Amino acid sequence: MDFDFPPEDDPRRLEVREWIARHPRPAPQDLLDAGYIVPHWPEPYGLAAEPIHQLIIDDELARAGIRRPTNPIGIGWAAPTILMAGTEEQKQRYLPPMLRGEEIWCQMFSEPDAGSDLAALSTRAERDGDEYVMNGSKIWTSGGHYSKYGILIARTDPDVAKHKGISYFICPTDLAGITMTPIVDMTTAHSFNQVFFDNVRIPVENRVGEEGDGWRLAKVTLSNERVSLSASGSLWGAGPSAAMLLDLVREGGGETDPLLRQRLAGLHCEAEVLRLNRLRTLSARIAGRTPGPEASIQKIMADEHGQHVMELAKDLVGAAGLLIGSGPAGEIPDSARSGATEVNFSRDAFPDVEPIWSYGFLFSPALTLGGGTFAVQRNIVAELVLGLPREPNVEQGMTWSESRRARVPPARPVP
Repeated sequence: MDFDFPPEDDPRRLEVREWIARHPRPAPQDLLDAGYIVPHWPEPYGLAAEPIHQLIIDDELARAGIRRPTNPIGIGWAAPTILMAGTEEQKQRYLPPMLRGEEIWCQMFSEPDAGSDLAALSTRAERDGDEYVMNGSKIWTSGGHYSKYGILIARTDPDVAKHKGISYFICPTDLAGITMTPIVDMTTAHSFNQVFFDNVRIPVENRVGEEGDGWRLAKVTLSNERVSLSASGSLWGAGPSAAMLLDLVREGGGETDPLLRQRLAGLHCEAEVLRLNRLRTLSARIAGRTPGPEASIQKIMADEHGQHVMELAKDLVGAAGLLIGSGPAGEIPDSARSGATEVNFSRDAFPDVEPIWSYGFLFSPALTLGGGTFAVQRNIVAELVLGLPREPNVEQGMTWSESRRARVPPARPVP
């Protein structure tokens, strides 16, 4: 693959610029018709664009100040799974409004007792004629309080191995029997929720794929999730990037401290490695392969990289970094701001500083936990990339915690 960015007169650039000239303020439907929302998808939704072509489109839209619809869980996670395994009716009904950002989606996977060991979920879906009756609870449901639909996995057969008795559903969030309670995090933002299902009835037509095939589809969603969470933004693909922080340092006159300069150089190197690995992931997707263990490698690096960006942003301002609202002075693009910062952080103390730096610093410890913990990702890489043996006792159906307890000898009594 040629990793050099194409020149200004590249025909693909000129084509996008001509389209922008005709659509200076495009509506979401205009972007969808052009294939610019998901250019790497096949027609009729995308252009089957190869990686460099996709980056050209991204670059030209950004230069023109054109933003794609915002629907990260829908477009990044749910849509690829529905595209791969959904019925034609499901694709026609859900994909267009999802891609236009008209119907926001959330994810209902994790449970209070089934986070890292997701296959140990206990939410039940019992078939009753043309419906499934859902009972249980989900947690860490990002954006559930303003989402119209959720992607949901539940156990439809409790009598088979835990990975085989799971099915995948499209769940409207306004169904009778669904209640949500907010989870307010350390940033004081209400981003997450716990969701309770009390005899919730979901039509059979809302099941994606065959009954019992949910674990395979969940892995497709999770792989795409890890790709989406590993974009250039330092907060799970959103927020300011390392390049934006480096630009602020340059605009402020540079940095003379040798240790900070070394960290800034290391940040640039990390960002470049992540960029090149994203191109490799895009190549695999365009070749028809779903993201594999390289998505876990990308997420491991991206999560720690995001923490490095936010830590360095605070360290660059010295002792003032201890204060809420502090960070490097200077403007960042609107696309790198978070809506939560407008509500929970102000510029009163530091009027020249974007509130996203304080919000991001407080949020960054969660990066290595959400979307699959750092330990789970390393297990995936160990087994599927390095060829190391699986966790002991996994074949017997034990959870990770049970397996670990089984390997730790009992403590000796104190004499």
